Amino acid sequence: MAAYQTMKSEELLSLKSELEAEYEKIKGMGIKLDMSRGKPGKDQLDLSMGMIDALASDHCFVGEQGIDCRNYGVLDGIVEAKRLLSDMIECPIDNIIIYGNSSLNVMFDTVARSMTHGVMGSTPWSKLDKVKFLCPVPGYDRHFAITEFFGIEMINIPMNEEGPDMNLVEKLVSEDESIKGIWCIPKYGNPTGITYSDGVVKRFARLKPAAEDFRIYWDNAYTIHHLYEDEEKQDHLVEILAECEKAGNPDMVFKFCSTSKVTFPGSGIAAISASKANLEFIKKQMTVQTIGHDKLNQLRHYRFFGNFENMKKHMMKHAALLRPKFNAVLTTLENELKDADIASWTNPKGGYFISLDVRKGCAKTVVQMCKDVGLVLTSAGATYPYGKDPHDSNIRIAPSFPTPEELKDAAHILCVCVKLATVNKILTEEI
Repeated sequence: MAAYQTMKSEELLSLKSELEAEYEKIKGMGIKLDMSRGKPGKDQLDLSMGMIDALASDHCFVGEQGIDCRNYGVLDGIVEAKRLLSDMIECPIDNIIIYGNSSLNVMFDTVARSMTHGVMGSTPWSKLDKVKFLCPVPGYDRHFAITEFFGIEMINIPMNEEGPDMNLVEKLVSEDESIKGIWCIPKYGNPTGITYSDGVVKRFARLKPAAEDFRIYWDNAYTIHHLYEDEEKQDHLVEILAECEKAGNPDMVFKFCSTSKVTFPGSGIAAISASKANLEFIKKQMTVQTIGHDKLNQLRHYRFFGNFENMKKHMMKHAALLRPKFNAVLTTLENELKDADIASWTNPKGGYFISLDVRKGCAKTVVQMCKDVGLVLTSAGATYPYGKDPHDSNIRIAPSFPTPEELKDAAHILCVCVKLATVNKILTEEI
């Protein structure tokens, strides 16, 4: 197949007819496929079924600290859960608070606290004329939804293969004290799959923000979500808390994590890791909010895994299930779109997503065309603040929920829609 841009009008019109015929054929097949969100498949959920039996009525519910986990208390989490998650995100056990089931909830609460009570003695954001956040794009729609909910102005920061454009980040945070934070998914990011380079992490740690209450919102959601068992094929991330400490900025980062895609989404455990000063400030407000989170679930996770080494082995079982799914999509994209030179996509080593970039002005059309034949994708624009992709080109692919066989069909349908939308765009531009 020749690159579409080099084709003459007659060739494009002929190709258009072929693609329209194939599209109509697909439409008549009654397909129902969903690649809209990164939900684990049933086979992944089955991996954690032993957790259901990790606590039984005749078991001991007293933890290492002598605390009966059926009762009130332990605001910041039992030590067993702290040890498990601190190992997972590579932070000291004294620098972590265990929450409930959702890291998204923790992030929402952290922004809400800043709005109502400021950050470690600073002016509450709600009393300021303007509050801004930096948003690496394409990024996570639920991050952007939080800041939009609170009326915080969002500023796009382009991503490259090493992470966010740090020249722009450094310039903006040093010049504008109304910039209070930046959203980051530093490892196997959503949707790009990119892991921040060592240099990018160190530049983050050395930021000199104009605002004393500026914080890096480090959402380390996919820290152990590798697709490959061989460590040489895995991405490695420099630990941000230690780098901030070395750079003289110990209070500048909030690190978030959860076991939502390790065990059961909606029934995992989440945590925030930060400096001791940050955590003391947070705990003072938590004492009003709760007497303590679900310690039985914390104990259940510990009893199921025992230690971090077993958690890593568990994640390799996830990887074995996810690899064929990613491969099904990536192979189809390679076979059907590469020679046409009309799209580009990421080839991640972990995480839950593939980021597809189509011709400028085509993403919404492609997503709608897919929907019309029964393939549901994440809405075009969702990977940008306010749902507005300035290029209308990015599409997030979530391969985890369908089967590999379904994904081959879904990826083929997606490719047909990309090709047809692109041909129509080129022909329209030639008129």
